[in-house]
Amino acid sequence: MGGVSRRAFAVAALSAFTMAPRASATPVPSAVPGPAEGPRGGGVATAGMRGMWLATVAGRDWPSRAGLRAAEQRAELVEYLDTAVRHGLNTVIFQVRPTADALWPSAYEPWSEYLSGSQGRDPGWDPLGTAVEEAHARGLELHAWFNPYRVATHDVPSRLVPSHPARKHPEWVVPYGGKLYYNPGLPEVRAFVQDAMMDAVEKYAVDGVHFDDYFYPYPVAGQSFDDGGTFSTYGGGFEAKAAWRRNNIDLLVRETADRVKRIRPAARFGVSPFGVWRNAGTDAAGSDTKAGVQTYDDLHADTRKWVREGWIDYIVPQLYWNIGLEAADYSELVPWWAEVARGSRTELYVGEALYKAGDPAQGAAWQDPAELSRHLTLARQHPEVRGHVYFSAKDVADDRIGAMARVSADHYARPARASRP
Repeated sequence: MGGVSRRAFAVAALSAFTMAPRASATPVPSAVPGPAEGPRGGGVATAGMRGMWLATVAGRDWPSRAGLRAAEQRAELVEYLDTAVRHGLNTVIFQVRPTADALWPSAYEPWSEYLSGSQGRDPGWDPLGTAVEEAHARGLELHAWFNPYRVATHDVPSRLVPSHPARKHPEWVVPYGGKLYYNPGLPEVRAFVQDAMMDAVEKYAVDGVHFDDYFYPYPVAGQSFDDGGTFSTYGGGFEAKAAWRRNNIDLLVRETADRVKRIRPAARFGVSPFGVWRNAGTDAAGSDTKAGVQTYDDLHADTRKWVREGWIDYIVPQLYWNIGLEAADYSELVPWWAEVARGSRTELYVGEALYKAGDPAQGAAWQDPAELSRHLTLARQHPEVRGHVYFSAKDVADDRIGAMARVSADHYARPARASRP
């Protein structure tokens, strides 16, 4: 990710809240057997998801720098898969379409600049194909992570390769907050981004299709997303633009789910949204939080609806806050999401902020190597929680203060079967 990231890392997780932790948080024992991982001991655990995100936007996790030789890039990628195995994980969520580009030979979009340093340049190998093959050889699931609407982390269309679809269809593109986005309100855009993603699903035996938290872009103070003309053309029947925008994202989710099942029935479709759907102060059905970002209102993503309607196979809310944080308490959000998932067909996994562990910019809770282990122990009190995913691969590998090693020792002592229920 570098200077850009999943927004929960770069903006919301750091600045959306008043970061005032409670005076104390009740300690939780570090290793209580539960439904997600099973008891410690010999044999193979009936694990849910034990995953890590492998981010490629701006080379956040991989490759270590653009322009490495193919053999060097491949070796680094395989080492991350080995890292997952060493820590008892069973799933890698690999970002293969970070900015309307591709980490495979795509029929629709150019090769990613994060590979060669130049958008459109063939890196001389197939990262996604290699990742699928090597993950499966190690008993890992490989989920392909796509960002549907982000075109570029800059706002200069001429910097895109001339053959880029955004250059050919400038009417599809909205500049906002220093970046370029495809306009989610255009039916032809929605169809195109699905076609681009399904190209990979058709070509590779991926175990999952994964979206992160970017739908409509996160709000930027003093700016508006310029889709008024699109609303005038396509928003008939919707009194409010916000409701129309949510419907656009609902359509993307439902249509993608249908296409995944048609093309690769064994693959699962999942989403990892920002961790707060709505605050209880906004909606009585919301969580007891004081978030500055709410997915329903700000990203126009009704993530609670997708779970309750069973449109997605799994959800991984990014609960990137410590136990006891007043504005967004992990111990409040886990039961809220468990209640949302209860009785639905959607599996609930929890996104964990491993990147905060040992970061000197974070509060005291994140300097304790046992904080994340306590998260898993707390989550085991809720049978709806079927696993955890860690952000991100570089932090799993580096493990600054041993937080990941503590999780592995306390909870992943037994090998894990694949995460599929």
